[in-house]
Amino acid sequence: MSDAPIVKPVAISGFPEWLPGVRAVELAWLDRIRATFERYGFCSVETPSVESLDVLAAKGETSQEVYALRRLQAEPGDDSGRLGLHFDLTVPFARYVAAHFNELTFPFRRYQIQRVWRGERPQEGRYREFTQCDIDVINVDSVPLYFDAELPRIVHEVLTELNVPAWTLNVNNRKLLQGFYEGLGIDDPVAVIRAADKLDKIGPDGVAKVLVDQVGLTAAQAKSVLDLAAVKASDSAAVAEAVGRLGVKSDLLTTGLDELAFVLDELADLPVGSVVADLSIARGLDYYTGTVYEAKFVDWPGFGSICSGGRYDDLAGSFIRRNLPGVGISIGLTRIFAKLVAEGMINPGPASPADVLVVIPSDERRRVAVATAGRLRARGLKVETYHQADKLAKQLRYANRKGIGALWFPPFEDGKPHEVKNLATGDQTEADPDTWTP
Repeated sequence: MSDAPIVKPVAISGFPEWLPGVRAVELAWLDRIRATFERYGFCSVETPSVESLDVLAAKGETSQEVYALRRLQAEPGDDSGRLGLHFDLTVPFARYVAAHFNELTFPFRRYQIQRVWRGERPQEGRYREFTQCDIDVINVDSVPLYFDAELPRIVHEVLTELNVPAWTLNVNNRKLLQGFYEGLGIDDPVAVIRAADKLDKIGPDGVAKVLVDQVGLTAAQAKSVLDLAAVKASDSAAVAEAVGRLGVKSDLLTTGLDELAFVLDELADLPVGSVVADLSIARGLDYYTGTVYEAKFVDWPGFGSICSGGRYDDLAGSFIRRNLPGVGISIGLTRIFAKLVAEGMINPGPASPADVLVVIPSDERRRVAVATAGRLRARGLKVETYHQADKLAKQLRYANRKGIGALWFPPFEDGKPHEVKNLATGDQTEADPDTWTP
């Protein structure tokens, strides 16, 4: 034993990690999400975990939470200090599109499933490292409004297939908000949007105080802002009627209402309550300009959003002199998955992906066992070979602990048949390595 001091092996707060059985379920989720994205024709893209700090700071308030990188033993002239871990996948995607503009076919539909990092205080639903599953469509000059409806449909399909507990995807439109605020005579509608985005955190009274004391609204203007935020409906006509009763008019407001109505009408075939117009949804990030999305659990209303996104008109404008608008939506995989793990709603899979464990009956028969495992793997089966000759009871116990479904017995002597034991039923039968199926 070394005399070196022992470092306590504790996971770092905000960086979740799973045991193999839970990780197996997470991988199965990722496979399903990937398959659904590809069914809709989205192609896979992966960008580096790091971007230059100039890129990360180009757009978005979240850039304040960037983890900057620097080598511990950096030498003079080392450029690592100019790099940071990406805090989302949208900004790196915009940089990617600008960098490869002449090689891409537009509209460009991509999905991106990667880890991201944010330097914030860890708590339930908030992590320093987590996995996002993004889909975006970006195009030259304009993106058809059709995509604003297609993306929520894809998310609905994903969350339904994963059997995620009851959730609602709330939809709004930044043009509607900005147009309404301009109709009230408000000079800085973006400041109002940022304040309204805090409704879940500080409540209506808190938002009203911010609007009056910090943004400079009158009490009447603040009341109208909160009246608009209270509008919720699944039907586009009901939304238009509720907004109309507030007595505010502007051309931008009308445009926002029309765009929101299009999205709701396109998704009207989904189950009731799946998609709801919620005019309190603002999405504080500066780069959203039209439709915005935010999905939340029904039974855990205080829990953070599990899916979010929206339309942006000029996110790539910082990188290329072309008009490249887009619309995107992101599934917060880690936030959803960790919540269900904490609630005991994830049944762990087996601790091994193997279909079968091949027994080592003796040192003399090791080569036969290894060759048998090779024949099974050649047919596409997942096979683990036990690591040494040992008592059969010990090898059986090992297979059971890892959740391996079958135990393979190669011939204990030449001329004898192979046998396989089904560990679920206890049945043991002769088997041919070239035809056996688990």
